Amino acid sequence: MEQQTNTASLKIKRTVAALAAIGVLGAGGAMVVHQNNAGANAAAAAAAAPVAAAVAPAAASPLVALPDFSQIAARNSPAVVNISVTGSTKVAYDPSAQAGNDDFGNDPFLEFFRRFQGPQGGQRGGRDVPTHGLGSGFIVSPDGIIMTNAHVVRDAREVTVKLNDRREFRAKVLGTDPKTDIAVLKIDANNLPIVPLGHSSDLKVGEWVLAIGSPYGFDSTVTAGVVSAKGRSLPDDSNVPFIQTDVAVNPGNSGGPLFNTRGEVVGINSQIYSQTGGFQGLSFAIPIDLAGRIKDQIVATGKASHAKLGVTVQEVNQGFADSFKLATPEGALVANVERGSPADKAGLKSGDVVRKVNGQRIIGSADLPALVGTSLPGDKISMDVWRDGKIVSLTATLGNAADKVAEVAKSDSAAGKVKLGLALRPLQSDEKREAGISAGLLVEDAGGAAANAGVQPGDVLLSVNGRPVNTVEQVRDVVEKSAKSVALLIQRGPDKIFIPVRLG
Repeated sequence: MEQQTNTASLKIKRTVAALAAIGVLGAGGAMVVHQNNAGANAAAAAAAAPVAAAVAPAAASPLVALPDFSQIAARNSPAVVNISVTGSTKVAYDPSAQAGNDDFGNDPFLEFFRRFQGPQGGQRGGRDVPTHGLGSGFIVSPDGIIMTNAHVVRDAREVTVKLNDRREFRAKVLGTDPKTDIAVLKIDANNLPIVPLGHSSDLKVGEWVLAIGSPYGFDSTVTAGVVSAKGRSLPDDSNVPFIQTDVAVNPGNSGGPLFNTRGEVVGINSQIYSQTGGFQGLSFAIPIDLAGRIKDQIVATGKASHAKLGVTVQEVNQGFADSFKLATPEGALVANVERGSPADKAGLKSGDVVRKVNGQRIIGSADLPALVGTSLPGDKISMDVWRDGKIVSLTATLGNAADKVAEVAKSDSAAGKVKLGLALRPLQSDEKREAGISAGLLVEDAGGAAANAGVQPGDVLLSVNGRPVNTVEQVRDVVEKSAKSVALLIQRGPDKIFIPVRLG
């Protein structure tokens, strides 16, 4: 009997040691082993005690409960609508296309159309081809005001709204704003369910959010995820500080609402990043704070107005940061200031680096037009600008923009070379008049680091590291005092652009 007890004890000790080694033993894990023999139980308990004590802190960690979205979905789904669009687009026949890929595909009347279109294959004028699209939207007033994306109803000839209760209405497009991708529709109905609007400014990264929409036409589809980032700038001309999420959003979700855990709309699902056309974990929503302002303007006037600062900006890379003695490569580098613009009146200059607007940091250059885009004409903004090695505070009263608020200028990256590699000469009087400038140096030849960075013969060098230059000696003086790189302000035709050139 004693030998059997020792054998059982040894087996249990080995079991406990093995479980502890692979990390699957919890605070009371040893209690899953049961023996009728009291001595074996005692041995097991003694062996498990130090292991249980070792993992006790992990067991004490608070558990985060997953949210239950069922009530939010049940309460708000009746106010989320399906939008179907019919329209037409003009398509020209490409004679070089293969039959399976051209405008007519495998249509048996392909040769018939080709013969009647003549040798140009229908390129002259083309033909109208019917188009169909699907999207989502949500009702914001009981009398039938609906918000969606502008791209959902682009080129629409007829817009049909299908409610959650299966009723369908012909919708009128009150107005669209392609710059923010917002559209407002109106249907002839009353006493409709509506969604409550929240504040996207209150969202936090990591917060749970919920999308309701019609991906691929599947009505009232609910998906959930978290806020991945805020104020995300995308490489387009929308100037919208997007909310990035990992909520599953697919074609057909566009224009649908993004809810917080209180059941309030905090965004409008607008774009996805995808290499396949389907969801890949990157979804972008328009903040409802911005969308609501655009909606109010469209309802009141049929269109939306946007603010204008009047600058061309570009990225601050490490080369520019070294040139301007910035601690970090952040901000929007002002390449050009439109004459008479709000930026010009505020005192902004080429070579300034805008670091903050209204107290908010400017990380990438696209952050500046995105922040300006959330303002209205007539609003005042305060700016912290890096100039000549120190911060300068400026205030601008924004104007009204019919075109782009700001353009992000692109520059070629600089290659590491020892010399600048430029042949320069002062401009003649007639050349200054033709270029519309009072000073500068003509680039007669470019080689070495400058050529690799993108400087071309015929460019006009206006400044180096923000210092205007009129002589070759001034250029040489600035370059000799620069350790790693220099920032050249170049005028090329009507455009001005900064080009970083790395030294050594």
